[in-house]
Amino acid sequence: MSLSKVACLILGTAGLAAAHGHIDRIDIDGKSYGGYLVDQYPGQPNVPELIAWSTAATQDAYVQTFDYSQPNVICHEDAKPGALAGEVAAGGKVTLHWSRWFDDHRGPVISYLANCNGSCASVDKMKLEFFKIAEAGLLDNSKSPGWWASGELMAANNTWTVNIPSDIAAGNYVLRHEIIALHNAMSDNGAQAYMQCVNLKVTGGGTATPKGIPATQFYKPTDPGILVNIFNNLRTYVIPGPALYNGRGATPTGTSSPAVSSTPAVSSTPAVSSTPAWTTRAAWTTRAAAP
Repeated sequence: MSLSKVACLILGTAGLAAAHGHIDRIDIDGKSYGGYLVDQYPGQPNVPELIAWSTAATQDAYVQTFDYSQPNVICHEDAKPGALAGEVAAGGKVTLHWSRWFDDHRGPVISYLANCNGSCASVDKMKLEFFKIAEAGLLDNSKSPGWWASGELMAANNTWTVNIPSDIAAGNYVLRHEIIALHNAMSDNGAQAYMQCVNLKVTGGGTATPKGIPATQFYKPTDPGILVNIFNNLRTYVIPGPALYNGRGATPTGTSSPAVSSTPAVSSTPAVSSTPAWTTRAAWTTRAAAP
């Protein structure tokens, strides 16, 4: 076996062993649904039926850049559809709660939808074509390494609320929600993508059927939003992936040229909750930047 292949195997094992966070709860219109608990469910015989997709990862692993063209990038490692679907009205909100996150794992928060064109419980994930409905990246560049969407998520008790476009046609959709950690992204294969998928039944709505692309075409390892040094006084950040859907309810924040501001808006609004002061944006402005 070549040295390069050995190196990839070692890196792959390290990525799958890393513990950072996963979606453990989904809230829709006052109803809570359990997420797929990667620290409990893998290998268990009686896993409950969920709206969340399962994954073969047994810890809070990430997908590495050399897998961006492979099936694992769709909904995580060997992901399989959930048996159920959470009902949400077009124009409604879906709040995703992460088990935990780390303040040094700075990066964008991105959400996509794909129409299953039938039941999501039996959908072939390779046939899903996603369109981006929400994105937030570098929200304040006044102090390196910047204040990021991931910090907003932490400041909201590790939650993020996604607005479902109000003009899309009713139907069954997969919501793909993702954080990309950029603390090591200055090196090849350094960006860490954490994604999970959830089945939704969208009701009401309009007639829009946005065109999407396979998740395996979202990113390339050398994209400027993937291979980037966030500690080098970054002034702008290009959020990776396809263009944001411009329909009603999908509004961008943290664009490629963020303004320096003390009051950021976000396209996916984090829920309000109490949290340790060091995770707030105000506290960040007084902390020394740490690599």
